[in-house]
Amino acid sequence: MVLLNLVFAVLYVQQPDAVLNLRPYDVIGAMFFSLETLAIVGYGGMAPSSTYGHTVASIEILTGMTFTAIFIGILFVRFSRPQARILFADVAVITLNNGLPTLMLRIANGRLTLLTHALARLSVLTAETSPEGSVFRQVQDLKLVRDHMPIFPLTWTLMHVIDETSPLFGLEPEALEAGKARFFVSVQAQDSAMGATVHGLNTFLPSQVAYGKRYSDAVMVGDYGRIITDISWLSLIE
Repeated sequence: MVLLNLVFAVLYVQQPDAVLNLRPYDVIGAMFFSLETLAIVGYGGMAPSSTYGHTVASIEILTGMTFTAIFIGILFVRFSRPQARILFADVAVITLNNGLPTLMLRIANGRLTLLTHALARLSVLTAETSPEGSVFRQVQDLKLVRDHMPIFPLTWTLMHVIDETSPLFGLEPEALEAGKARFFVSVQAQDSAMGATVHGLNTFLPSQVAYGKRYSDAVMVGDYGRIITDISWLSLIE
């Protein structure tokens, strides 16, 4: 902005009679006049006094209006963007569920408004060796028992059954650590209050998987039968 004012100040002093009450080649005075013109203030002490001066001032006013519109637009987009506030547990767990080992990851709606049409996806990035001996990394989807939720008001535990069809079947914790595996979970939901789609993404390492544990209940019934979620218990396991 200072550079822009300096450019117009130099243009104003090119003609001594371009601005009324401006001393010849007074760049500092022209800078102040440029700032007042760009801000569309106009204190009245100086004013364009020739066709050249009016032309430069008109260009500067249009430039100022354009910059203001662009800046306000960028600011509006930045602060009006809905924040997902989808919270993820610090650790995932692998425990028996219905007699089968199951990978579980708990998430919660940290917004004050209701989320709807929630869609979750869980993937794992692993290293594999081809028959030719080349090592490459690939992302594989982990099928969830339930990957969508029509209404997402409180918490949701994502579950992946580790059976014969699972990419994790037969892999020991040491193998996941050695292969530098990475788990990715993404959640997309609709904010019913704002009418906007929000997204949440998180990753966790094999060291963040607790074996033989389960999540403590974070949902409780309060006064008057209201269901309450204690977010501080989101990562609590037992």
